[in-house]
Amino acid sequence: MLRSINVHIPDGFLSAPVWAGLGACSAASIGVLSRRAQARIDEGRVPLMGVMGAFIFAAQMINFPVAAGTSSHLVGGTLLAVTLGPVAAAIVMAAVLTVQALIFQDGGVLALGANIVNMALAGVAAGYLPYYFLGARWKRLALLLGGFASVMMSSCLALAELKLSHVPMPTTVLWVSLAIFAASAIAEGVITMAIVPALIKINPNWVREPQVRTSRIRFAIALAAVVLASASAFVASSQPDGIGRLAISLGIDGQVYDLVTTPFQGYEWQTGSAAWTRKLVAGFAGLAFIYGSITVLGRLLVSRRSG
Repeated sequence: MLRSINVHIPDGFLSAPVWAGLGACSAASIGVLSRRAQARIDEGRVPLMGVMGAFIFAAQMINFPVAAGTSSHLVGGTLLAVTLGPVAAAIVMAAVLTVQALIFQDGGVLALGANIVNMALAGVAAGYLPYYFLGARWKRLALLLGGFASVMMSSCLALAELKLSHVPMPTTVLWVSLAIFAASAIAEGVITMAIVPALIKINPNWVREPQVRTSRIRFAIALAAVVLASASAFVASSQPDGIGRLAISLGIDGQVYDLVTTPFQGYEWQTGSAAWTRKLVAGFAGLAFIYGSITVLGRLLVSRRSG
């Protein structure tokens, strides 16, 4: 069963040289960013990193229709970059992708390096640049452009990696896929443009002055994450996402395989009768996994700097 979300690449699509090369690249890059983060992350920011990671995880569970027979969702690279800074954002996104691959079989384990490069590294960077250059004067425009650029960058890299892996991709299918990804990218920009100003209303200083972090803003984001995770059990679209639709069009969706299996496979707790309860348990477990792993990672980075 194909369970990739938006631009997550599952195992079975990439050739060994591609996934291995990107795995090495992502590991080295995250290592460099982690060392830079030690000098930039203070202990007070760690809980915010955890709740932002949980929020992104929950938001990614809400799929909504964007084109005929295709769904999308918030990826969150720009949102993380604007609120946490690009270095911390890349680390948080990498942690989210890792938990999704290992616990929920969303995105491949072998393809994890590719997904980290696409979304946590290139996607976050592409989403942050418009805000860096335009945010001071045209904040909403910068957020819109950042969201669009982030998803399009991740999508184009995913398509290039499939092409390098010799996945047959007729020109017509490629253009249709790009159009679907563009629709998802527009939705990403619009959602990001709506969320950030709403958070600024709760605390006007929290984006302009990153060192200002209050329990009020963390509580608001955590509550939103719980609401989204709860809603995903009832309202998420069952339509395939961009990569899923592309795989179906190319007839390669049957190549997907799971390297590991867990009780939360496919975002459903595998015990229980009602589908909504299985999804609800998996969603809440995901929030706990994400928050806990990012908090532990953040405190580890802080303690290494202190030591």
